[in-house]
Amino acid sequence: MTVETIDVVAAVIRKDDEILVCQRNLEKRHGGLWEFPGGKVLAKENFEDALHREILEELAVEVSLVGSTLYSARDGASPFLIHFIEATISGIPVALEHPAIEWQTIGAIGKLAMAPADKEFVLEYLSHITEGSA
Repeated sequence: MTVETIDVVAAVIRKDDEILVCQRNLEKRHGGLWEFPGGKVLAKENFEDALHREILEELAVEVSLVGSTLYSARDGASPFLIHFIEATISGIPVALEHPAIEWQTIGAIGKLAMAPADKEFVLEYLSHITEGSA
């Protein structure tokens, strides 16, 4: 039996040499680990619409620009396929659904305890970018 793929968008939001990361709620899968903000793509939504909705719900800010998909990774054996997408926001993010949010450099993100797919993205994509050049 084949499990249907559930698409998830994750925003890669940069501010100068830092990227926004969020800590997952302890009650959720991968609770307490760090991730890029976002969530499931709903029926009849495209990735851009989902990113706008999720970032507004999670961080109380508007996405002003959606860039390209940088990387996609399956979350282990789950049906979730996470798409890491460049995004620019307007305003100052507020942690509405996360215990903590932080701006971190690429090097610092690599040292955080991250959710598995997010860690794969960091190792396979972000670690190949020199700080300040992405």
